[in-house]
Amino acid sequence: MKTILIKLALACAPFLIAGTVQASNLDFTLVNKTNQTIFEVHVSSSSTSDWEEDVLGTDALISGDSVDIEFERGSKGCKWDLKVTYESGKSAEWGKLDLCSISTVTLSYDRKSGTTSARTK
Repeated sequence: MKTILIKLALACAPFLIAGTVQASNLDFTLVNKTNQTIFEVHVSSSSTSDWEEDVLGTDALISGDSVDIEFERGSKGCKWDLKVTYESGKSAEWGKLDLCSISTVTLSYDRKSGTTSARTK
């Protein structure tokens, strides 16, 4: 399992809503069960329309693997958006995930409908 440290606290600071409760733990595990390789993962505060940098960097997340996504201590706000981009160049997005209450996001792909779903727990 790969561990990636996201430096979102400083990058998202201008976009955080004043008075939000400090999250004690935004970290989560992203599980790829799509039967596709994920080349990019972006996690950004829901309060901004911009995507942060790819947290995988030069790595890829092959199907069946998972990655721990860790936030810098002091990151604030519970609502975050997630975007993944596959090897094919296609992408899928989910908005306003409550990372204060989520520890795992499992992605699955339905070839028949052509959609990726995210199951959280």
